[in-house]
Amino acid sequence: MTAAHLDPTRRHDAVLLFDVSDGNPNGDPDAGNQPRTDDESGQGLVTDVAIKRKIRDTVSLLQGDDPRYGIFVEAGHALNTRIEAALKANPGKADEAQRWMCEHYFDIRMFGAVLSTGKGGGAGQVRGPLQLTFARSIDPILPTDHTITRVTQTRQEDIDKGERTEIGSKWTVPYGLYRAHVFYSAPRAKKTGVTSDDLAALWQAITVMFDHDRAATRGEMKLCGLYVFSHPDPFGVAPSAALTQRITLDRANPAKAPRAHTDYTREIDESELPDGVELTKLVDLWP
Repeated sequence: MTAAHLDPTRRHDAVLLFDVSDGNPNGDPDAGNQPRTDDESGQGLVTDVAIKRKIRDTVSLLQGDDPRYGIFVEAGHALNTRIEAALKANPGKADEAQRWMCEHYFDIRMFGAVLSTGKGGGAGQVRGPLQLTFARSIDPILPTDHTITRVTQTRQEDIDKGERTEIGSKWTVPYGLYRAHVFYSAPRAKKTGVTSDDLAALWQAITVMFDHDRAATRGEMKLCGLYVFSHPDPFGVAPSAALTQRITLDRANPAKAPRAHTDYTREIDESELPDGVELTKLVDLWP
């Protein structure tokens, strides 16, 4: 029997919790790469695009050369070249080319893609079954700019002039606990061909993605919680908000600046779940 969270024929709504310590979880290139924030509330933000990038990269690591788990949006590869290759393999049949790409690229199958670029009008557009929100920190964050030095110069002429060090800067967040929501539509998944193995690959990638995306700029990031609400049928029996809001977080000591996920209490209301809805706690770091 297929586990509830791995059943592609059921709707799923999930809550994703992760944190950062002394790092920059998602820099804003329009603001000198400082951590993204909500200008009004001061809460930290991580874009859905950044989270999807981590999932794509991790799925590629986990699945290796499996032809079913190619990644369409991948650094160093032009999208039009891949679209045109699919059209060449299915001449005059845009629908067949689209189906072929869904079969061979995990991120098209799961997230969807615009395939209407390139020669011959492309292969249309795929609406993926899985979407994520921006991640938002529970509390306001305090982005900090650190001045750093290095012992060598970028240019030889500066060394020749006697300069010995070069000044730079590095943005960090002392601490932030972030929350995002994940939504999976079974009817759309049927159209793109999502399988139980695909969902297993997705949840596994989310579980380990921070462990395989280490960088000096990002400090320490870790997954703190991954909770999947699985409906009994493809369309669901309750609004997603009625389920995701059952997971609440509060500061354990409002007078103390949070510096760990344990500085928050995590509560899950599992009472009177809608008929047929199952909750799977894939990751839960709270005792």
